[in-house]
Order: sequence, then C-alpha cells, then structure tokens
Amino acid sequence: MKTLGIIGGMSPESTVIYYQEINRLVNQKAGGNHSAPMVMLSVDFEEIVRRQKSGAWQETGEILAEAAVKLESIGAQGILLATNTMHKNAAEIQAAVQIPFLHILDATVEVIKARGIKKIGVLGTLFTMQDAFYREGLKQRGIEMVVPDEQRQAEVHRIIFEELCLGKILPESHDFYLETVHDLAEQGAEGIILGCTEIGLLIREGDHKLPFFDTAALHAQAAAEFVLGK
Repeated sequence: MKTLGIIGGMSPESTVIYYQEINRLVNQKAGGNHSAPMVMLSVDFEEIVRRQKSGAWQETGEILAEAAVKLESIGAQGILLATNTMHKNAAEIQAAVQIPFLHILDATVEVIKARGIKKIGVLGTLFTMQDAFYREGLKQRGIEMVVPDEQRQAEVHRIIFEELCLGKILPESHDFYLETVHDLAEQGAEGIILGCTEIGLLIREGDHKLPFFDTAALHAQAAAEFVLGK
C-alpha cells in the first residue's frame, strides 16, 4: 500500500473523521487487520484562521506548502489536505512537492457527474461560497454553482466556526441549514455540496429530498483508493 500524507487540524473535528474513514475503507477492502499507512501534520488552526480573516492567503499557502514538504520528506507518497477552504492554496501545495496532491473537488465532482447533475448548491465557509477558487474549480469541471443569499451565508459561516469546529451540534442550526438547502433547491440546485468538512456532522443524506455530497466522505474515499493503489 501507498503511504498517505495528511495536512490536518483545520479543524481537528473533521481531521478525526478523515482518519477514521480512510482506515475503515482500507480495512473494508483489504480485510484482516489492515489499516492505512499514513503520516499527519496537524497545524494550529488559530494561525490559519487569523490569516484567513486578514486575507493573508500567501502566508497560509506558505504554511501548508511547508507542511506538505515535511510530509514528503518522511515518506508520504501523496498529499491530502483535510479541509475545503484551504484548497484555495492547492496550487502552492502541489508546486512544493513532487508527489500527487489529491484535490477535494476531483473526488467530489466525479460522483456528482455520475449522478447527471449539472447545477449544485454549495454550503461552506464564506471563503468557499464567495471566493473564485471554488466556483471556478467547479466550472472548470463542468458544474454550475449556486449559493445562499448573503445573510444566510453569514450564518452558515458562523455556525461552522463557532459551533461545528468546536464539536457543538445544535438542533436549531440543523434546522437552519435545512431551510437554507430548501432555498438552494428553489434556485434550481439539483444537489448540495457539503463544502466544509465539518458540515457532515450536522446534516446528512436523507435529511432533505436533494442528494447531499459530503466532501469529507468523498475525499476520504478517494484517499483510500490511492492508498490501495487504485
């Protein structure tokens, strides 16, 4: 099996999900007591959040690229960034290493296209919903993106950072997210990308008639296939 390098900590809540899910999937395929060979570098999320708020994306790119280099140096054969928002720095990370970077949108869009969906609603941080890197990334892969109105975007963002990243799961936030999904359906969304790796802690497939695409789960599946050499 190949050794996977994970850049984690953004947030620790979702990094745990990645670790558990990748190992579960590898064991499911390989059997016995097999688990995934992985090395991880978990960053201080506060240092990333501060730079997000100030728009210092070059600095976040440098931090994450340095993490990728360290992982490669200790034997990682591929790099996984366990977060959606920081894929804004995907190009910097890939440029820093000689090994593959497993992009979260590649894993997600493959499944969306298999369902014949062309217009997708996205829930995530303000950066994911507003910045061009996610919208253009989907467009380049043949998918149109729709998002909530600005007021709802602000509350979706607040719930991620003030609740989900800290392990708080509140019923009123669950209801708010589903109301927001309904609004996206009225905009023509044929499905919903859970575009922050913590959102799957709050809502999940079956909570609404639209299909949900949990990026953390789909990314973990792609990672397990990489580890298994597929």
